[in-house]
Amino acid sequence: MIRINQLKTKAGAPKEAVIKKALKLCGIPEKKIKNVKVLKKSTDARKKNGILDVYSLLLETSLSGEEESKTVKRAGSKDVSVYEPVKYSFNADKSRIGDKRPVIAGFGPAGIFLAYVLALNGFKPLIIERGKSVDKRKEDLERFFETGILDPSSNAQFGEGGAGAFSDGKLNTLIKDEKGRGRFILETFVKFGADEEILYDAKPHIGTDKLIRIIPRIRKRIEKYGGEVRFESCLTGIEVSDGRLEAVTVNGSERIGTDTLFLCIGHSARDTYFYLYEQGIKMEPKAFAVGLRTEHTRELIDKALNREKADYKLTHKCEDGRGVYSFCMCPGGYVINSSSEEGELCVNGMSYSGRNGKNSNSAIVVTVGEKDYNGSAGEPLNGIGFQRELERKAYELAGGKVPYQRYGDYKKNRASDGYGDVEPSCKGQYEFTNLRGLLPDDAERDIIEGMEHFGRKIQGFSDDDVLFAGVESRTSSPVRIVRDGTFQSNIRGIYPVGEGAGYAGGIMSAAADGLKAAESYAKAVGNDDKE
Repeated sequence: MIRINQLKTKAGAPKEAVIKKALKLCGIPEKKIKNVKVLKKSTDARKKNGILDVYSLLLETSLSGEEESKTVKRAGSKDVSVYEPVKYSFNADKSRIGDKRPVIAGFGPAGIFLAYVLALNGFKPLIIERGKSVDKRKEDLERFFETGILDPSSNAQFGEGGAGAFSDGKLNTLIKDEKGRGRFILETFVKFGADEEILYDAKPHIGTDKLIRIIPRIRKRIEKYGGEVRFESCLTGIEVSDGRLEAVTVNGSERIGTDTLFLCIGHSARDTYFYLYEQGIKMEPKAFAVGLRTEHTRELIDKALNREKADYKLTHKCEDGRGVYSFCMCPGGYVINSSSEEGELCVNGMSYSGRNGKNSNSAIVVTVGEKDYNGSAGEPLNGIGFQRELERKAYELAGGKVPYQRYGDYKKNRASDGYGDVEPSCKGQYEFTNLRGLLPDDAERDIIEGMEHFGRKIQGFSDDDVLFAGVESRTSSPVRIVRDGTFQSNIRGIYPVGEGAGYAGGIMSAAADGLKAAESYAKAVGNDDKE
């Protein structure tokens, strides 16, 4: 097979024209082509009068390997090469399948893909998830948006699919894919109902509406192969003997004998962090980011970036040396109340597959670390205390409703009494107030500096009527649960995995970390203590 990168055509050009240009570049007659597959497609909109589609293509030919090598050499382009496919391979030592089932705590992306590959390979994992199935979770979340009555175990953070199920469903990642894990994850999503476009879009996206239908299908396949998923089942205890796991406790009373526990708990399982720390599991603080979510009309962003459903990624280094950047950008999306604890409030972004809402939003955040923590939670869990303080303030600002403010008022440190050109697109009740004082003073100055800088990049980005909502505090875990080269913690048999353990950031990287943990576990008996 032959791969062609950076093949540029006029935006919207038909597939036939794209293939014709590819064949001309390679000098291959059409009759020698068996199939053409799009590996990646992106848009180059730097020139408003000449927007281009940029492709990476895979040509499956009837040529021999030697003929393909000669064809590539004749093309004389660094963008034309012989393609060596990487197929994901899961090699399991079946002798590891014993009487004690591996237990997976958490059924977000890490837990889902970990359970999926284990089940497909003969292991019969038991998955415990403190929240509800995605259908019941959806009902609870909609009720919360309407009434403000929170279910602490079934919300935007907890339940089948994890926090990602009711977010934007973005599948882009910066991790390398030398083992084919990323492709396997995308192909699995397609297998269970996602659009094939995610296999080649430069920034693949499923959308909440489709993701919540896909996840139960994967769960049913896990169950078909002997896995078991128990909802409303919270990890509340562990038993350890001579430094090794012997059992776990669920919901305070049910004891399950096991020598393997995968901690896929997600970054909002704060009670679990504290319990595990008390039991001697090593943890360390980790930098994360906090800030506010900003809303613009989708029309403004699309016009400024010269494409439909446009997204952006913005960064700026402030005068004080701190970085401020956009995070989790949702074209045509919604701000959602993503709280999970009583008396505390945080927000996130969400979008459906169509990305056709009236507004586009993103978080504007600054990086925080140990120097920013107030020490209210105790080392190394100070970051959780810092998050909680911000979320309590946000809750109090508007009595549990999402606090909003116009950006022009935010700069002048005065309360807003309503919106101007941008009407909130919010899932949940909201109220206008003054967000100043919510974040530390230096973080607020940096966010304003960043907004003004971004306004010079995207026309209208820092207009007075642009909206802020807060607080964005769950960008990633503030804690890392220490693990070694075998993926185990200092207590043998406990595997910290995914975003909540501090080793991922988003659906794709969390799912990939789940695969890595499964691979490590499934190695031959006797190698489980070797890095």
